[in-house]
Amino acid sequence: MAEPTAVAIVEDDARVRESVRQIIDAEDDFRSRGAYGSAEQALRALGGAPADLLLLDIHLPGMEGSEAVRLFHERFPTMPIVMFTVFDDDRRIFTSICNGASGYVLKKTPPARLLEALRAARDGGAPMSPEIARRVVEVFRRMRPRELAAPLTPTEVRLLGHLAEGLSYQSAAEMMGISINTVRDHVRVIYEKLHVHSKSAAVSKALRAGLI
Repeated sequence: MAEPTAVAIVEDDARVRESVRQIIDAEDDFRSRGAYGSAEQALRALGGAPADLLLLDIHLPGMEGSEAVRLFHERFPTMPIVMFTVFDDDRRIFTSICNGASGYVLKKTPPARLLEALRAARDGGAPMSPEIARRVVEVFRRMRPRELAAPLTPTEVRLLGHLAEGLSYQSAAEMMGISINTVRDHVRVIYEKLHVHSKSAAVSKALRAGLI
């Protein structure tokens, strides 16, 4: 049997932090690597024994999560980082993605959906809560085609539409008649076209122009 995925949690609200830790530790395929109240504390603690996956609050005392994600990504480049947030503003969302975040989950997400998102990130996907996906769709609509690495295919547009409507990866897969792994592959490609992992030029240009 494979070793459980070690998940580090960075969340300044102690009650939320403990609740998430309990949810993770209740699963056979996960274990909490540590639960920290600030990015600075987590960076120090993870230096000697990094986690397999990081759940990172976007609003933190001291260094904000949207900026801390860059440091985590630089120090632990193979560790997926899922942002954990209330319904936040576009600038922090896209700053986090440009800095290396793998996905976004809202704090109101039910435990089963949270675990689904963590498993998707662990398996190479880019999970997004429907509300976050809707914001990404809106940015796509405002971007000129030349600002993208390549035009979106009809399938990618349809998938983004389903996510924006609130469908989960699994529900979108069923609606489109494809597997959930195919959905995750499409989301990765969409992220690449937004220049949000290896190339952030499109989003940076949109930020400077005040489009987002």
